[in-house]
Amino acid sequence: MERDFETRAAGWYLIAAAALSWLTWTLLPHHLGTYLAPADFPAIAESFRPWIWLFRGYFFGQMVTVMALIALAMVLGRSPGRIFSWPGSVVAITGIAVGAVGAAFYYHHGAWGAEELAGAPPAAVEAFLAAILYDTELITCLTRFARVFFGLGQLVLAAGLWLSAGLVPRWLAAAGALLGIAAMALTMALPDALHLYTPIFHADALWLAALGVTILLRGRRGPALGG
Repeated sequence: MERDFETRAAGWYLIAAAALSWLTWTLLPHHLGTYLAPADFPAIAESFRPWIWLFRGYFFGQMVTVMALIALAMVLGRSPGRIFSWPGSVVAITGIAVGAVGAAFYYHHGAWGAEELAGAPPAAVEAFLAAILYDTELITCLTRFARVFFGLGQLVLAAGLWLSAGLVPRWLAAAGALLGIAAMALTMALPDALHLYTPIFHADALWLAALGVTILLRGRRGPALGG
């Protein structure tokens, strides 16, 4: 098959992106809420090095996801779905980039607070949290934008997959569209309940992995993409 190597590479990109992002985030010893709390800093300090390195691994997972989406759009480059795959991938990547900025805020202040506030009195902890409150409000806004942008991009990318000449089954494309719609609807309808997005994060990782496995299986024997 003419594009055999490309489809296999895209499949492995997708599997690696899903595995690295999901595993590192799931294995974090402590997860932060929308707003940092006094109890967060001693919890991070208890497993400081694992927390730091797993969070770093999550950032790498997000960047691998960027590469995976670009590779997927390239694989679809000769199919009718390319008119949706490239715009969708670009918007989804924008969402990932904005989300990474938000995650970096929690990573930095979580690690910094754990080190700086070790053994500090409650008043010092409260002063630290008060000092970053305005920035946290801004970051929650960026987080909402990130999720909406990724959902929009995922929806448009799913349209490209739907028209992908059999690269993936249409039910898998439809699942991506539903996840994109769910991400946008949930984030915009309940903007202050950011924790409710967690099931969508897990479902997105499963979707990316399923895409990768399907492309690996179909890339060897599936129909050619376009003419």
